[in-house]
Amino acid sequence: MGMAVVTLKKGEGRLLKSGGMWIFDNEIDTVMGNFENGDIVLVHDFDGYPMGRGFINTNSKITVRLMTRDENVDINEELLEKRVRDAWEYRKKVVDTGCCRLIFAEADFLPGIVVDKFSDVLVVQSLALGIDRFKETIVELLKKVLAEDGITIRGVYERSDVKVRKQEGMEMVKGFIGPEFPTLVQIEENGVKYEVDVKDGLKTGFFLDQKYNRLAIQKLCKGAKVLDCFTHTGSFALNAGISGASSVLGVDASELAVNQATENAKLNGLEDIVRFKCADVFDLLPQLEKSGEKFDVVILDPPAFTKSRNSIKNAVKGYREINLRGMKLVKDGGYLATCSCSHFMDPELFTKTIGEAARNVHKRLRQIEYRTQSPDHPILWSADESLYLKFYIFQVVDACAFDEYGVVFGHNLSH
Repeated sequence: MGMAVVTLKKGEGRLLKSGGMWIFDNEIDTVMGNFENGDIVLVHDFDGYPMGRGFINTNSKITVRLMTRDENVDINEELLEKRVRDAWEYRKKVVDTGCCRLIFAEADFLPGIVVDKFSDVLVVQSLALGIDRFKETIVELLKKVLAEDGITIRGVYERSDVKVRKQEGMEMVKGFIGPEFPTLVQIEENGVKYEVDVKDGLKTGFFLDQKYNRLAIQKLCKGAKVLDCFTHTGSFALNAGISGASSVLGVDASELAVNQATENAKLNGLEDIVRFKCADVFDLLPQLEKSGEKFDVVILDPPAFTKSRNSIKNAVKGYREINLRGMKLVKDGGYLATCSCSHFMDPELFTKTIGEAARNVHKRLRQIEYRTQSPDHPILWSADESLYLKFYIFQVVDACAFDEYGVVFGHNLSH
């Protein structure tokens, strides 16, 4: 039986034609032939020109996720193995592979699936029906490829317990793929040790995308008094502590996360320097300001304030408020690290929002670095969804230290 054929409307498929991998429901003219959701289909332009092969799912607004632009290439184990090998070879070149994201969905040409490696454990998150049929094959191929480099995987855990699966017509799934194993896994990153809870931690258990952003703040923290907001399991706080900070306060609203962060501090012998507090950051920062607290370094790593275009306005208010409050707590000449992990908060809007916050509290920002996610979360040009993390490091200077004639701290810039 031949594959069903999806034909685009005339003038549609602009994302696909510019290098993207998604076809939306409103771009499709006809689907000819029999299929079940999750099946592989052929994709043609309005005039019959072949566009490739991909998975179809009429339950999803992303109706087709392209797997190949060559309609003569079979979507089989051989193709999947090539994609897995390519992903691993890339990561060996660009990232510390002790813990890293092995597969990053569309950016690794395996749409809808991510796989994280925590030491000798893999964590899988499958978000699309078509690729879900191949997830166990992909896991076995990863084990095979890693074994060739002497890496034995002792266990695999699935964290597909996310609501987006319901949009694909799938149930949320969480549990072992294969034999059971202890789900608290120790890793080391940037010289810091962590216990990662792959069963009950957020998402896959640990945010690997900030790996080198955490490293970037170390050089600013020696001898510093540091505030780490939305600390989760303490990653930025512990990077500050291990680099020689004089004191670090990490804050998170989750008691589970704070307890884990405290254990991570003990694991690194930093419990006397790095302490954690369970509190709502939006409530705590005004209290710290009122009590006259100031910090050499303030780190803001909030969760995504928006996961859709519809809530961007409220997200902007949230980012503006948190950055405004954070800047007020930075000593004159101190440092602010601030980020957004929301794809819908694009770099231009995020930058504008930080600028507005600075003006509102009469601060000048001297940009030190602008960074994105670590390279094991590759940014695939033309796949806009693969760029989501924006990370700035600034020096924060009181605006009153400057005047319109260019005098800074009593020194004329013209000389």
